Amino acid sequence: MADVSKLVDDLKQTYDEIKLKAHLGSKDAQDEWEGLQQKWQHFQSQAELQKSAADVGDALKILGNEISEAFGRIRKSL
Repeated sequence: MADVSKLVDDLKQTYDEIKLKAHLGSKDAQDEWEGLQQKWQHFQSQAELQKSAADVGDALKILGNEISEAFGRIRKSL
């Protein structure tokens, strides 16, 4: 997951730099930039979903372990 976070951070920095340069650049660069922005938004949303899914997965593992331990305690008491 750290690799994805680093990739997102690196791409965001590059995005911000190019955004400024594209604004000041040629019409061709501006047109390409506009098309790329949609892909960038999609990438960001997918990266956030992946991060959220990993966080949920980690939380489920913790919860599953807690439930398993509780089942064990109940089983011993019966």
